[in-house]
Amino acid sequence: MQAAAAGIHHITAIAGLAQANLDFYAGTLGLRLVKKTVNYDDPATYHFYFGDRLGAPGTILTFFPTGYPAPRGSSGAGTVTTVTFAAPAGSRQYWADRLQAGKVVTDQALGRVDADLIAFRDPDGLRLEIAFGSGSSEPAWEDGPVPAEHAIRGFHSATITVREASATAELLTGTLGFALAERTAGRSLYAAAGAGPGRLVRIEEKPGAAPGRMGPGTVHHIAWRTADDASQAALLERLRHDGHYVSPVTDRNYFHSIYFREPGGVLFEVATDPPGFTVDENP
Repeated sequence: MQAAAAGIHHITAIAGLAQANLDFYAGTLGLRLVKKTVNYDDPATYHFYFGDRLGAPGTILTFFPTGYPAPRGSSGAGTVTTVTFAAPAGSRQYWADRLQAGKVVTDQALGRVDADLIAFRDPDGLRLEIAFGSGSSEPAWEDGPVPAEHAIRGFHSATITVREASATAELLTGTLGFALAERTAGRSLYAAAGAGPGRLVRIEEKPGAAPGRMGPGTVHHIAWRTADDASQAALLERLRHDGHYVSPVTDRNYFHSIYFREPGGVLFEVATDPPGFTVDENP
């Protein structure tokens, strides 16, 4: 079948203090602040969009900062537990030095054998990784604080944690068009067809895991790419036919979105590539 999703469109997380979030992602990690809007569902809250120069699908990490030091959430079953960026091969030492200079504590990604990476957390505790040796063909943002030859090139992958993996895997492969790429104990890696950043998603099965609790330091939802309104409409029809409760199409200004919970409890969005972030501003 033709793939219904071309990988990750964006990932949206919750943050505490807005300035600390901005300093870390636009400063330490060198991403571009592509947009600053409000959360359309909660206009008292900012919505930050970080990505590459144009905020291309597969590079966009967005945040709802609470604006005050709220109690942190906790990752667990039914959430995206790790966000992994891609960076070129040969950049590991640069990033190790940069993170150390920024007083960011790095740790070992235990059990991960599929990528050469550095694992760390953002100021709110969100688990992040940079995987090296991928993304070199993607364009770098050349006007940021990180030299282009070392700059983050969008997403490498995301890790979803669920108590039971089979139904989530069936949705990914049967409906969203991913294919199994690798399986290790308790983890399975799936790849979307085609090229571009954010093609990979990992399902981590933890039968006894406590459920995640939303708050700063956790991912609110993950969005998958679809080419246009027509392909989104076809996917919406199929999801509803298969028994999923799916929201109506919502206009998010820069893309059109539908939302549903996958069987493991993770909030999924399907977002269109167009119109993109240049719809109301030039680059």
